[in-house]
Amino acid sequence: MATAHAPEYERVYVWELPVRIFHWVNAGCLFVLACSGYLIGNPMTLTSAGEAYEQYWFGTLRFAHFASGFLLLFNFVIRIYWGFVGNRYQRWARFIPHRRKDFHELIATIKVDILQTTPGMHLSIGHNALAALSYLVLFLATIVQICTGFALYSSMSSWGFTGIFSWVVPLLGGDMAVRQWHHAAMWFFIVFAVLHVYIVVYHDFVEGRGTTSSIIGGWKFERRDHLERQEGRRR
Repeated sequence: MATAHAPEYERVYVWELPVRIFHWVNAGCLFVLACSGYLIGNPMTLTSAGEAYEQYWFGTLRFAHFASGFLLLFNFVIRIYWGFVGNRYQRWARFIPHRRKDFHELIATIKVDILQTTPGMHLSIGHNALAALSYLVLFLATIVQICTGFALYSSMSSWGFTGIFSWVVPLLGGDMAVRQWHHAAMWFFIVFAVLHVYIVVYHDFVEGRGTTSSIIGGWKFERRDHLERQEGRRR
């Protein structure tokens, strides 16, 4: 009786170094921003016999928040640039579903993630359609968070750069409304991070292509017959 051979896999370099650096810098910034931002909005009361100038913990907290905000902005600008010059797996065109295959993959991925079914089609080795669309929403939320954050900072800074965002305050109806949008966006990032970790680990289990480790080393694994089929379509 003939035995079926296991499919052969090849390593594919998917995530280039700038994208991997962006991912981890972004994760670190969002962690510091969420923790410090929550404490800024709900400050703790610390009692101490020392002088106030000797403590200054809240000032340090605000500095960490502002510094992380600037780092998030610069990191985001680099990612925008790399979306135009990076490889095909991380270009901006990949984040917007526009082909029939993308919409079929979007539905198939929703069934996998929510209903935990077996994939009905071979999912893209880069971002699948659902992941790409969710990251596009994440990028838009990042823009909202940056604009509202620097708009709040502009009222206490004389630096011309922060003044660029001062128009956001009257647009949204005042400082209080801007703070509410900024706070709501923080919870969006927290919920997104929880779902992101779960889905990445789950897809690593379902697909077995090194999804989790790829954001560290950049490499994924793909079946050789699928790679040959993709190369044939490009020709």
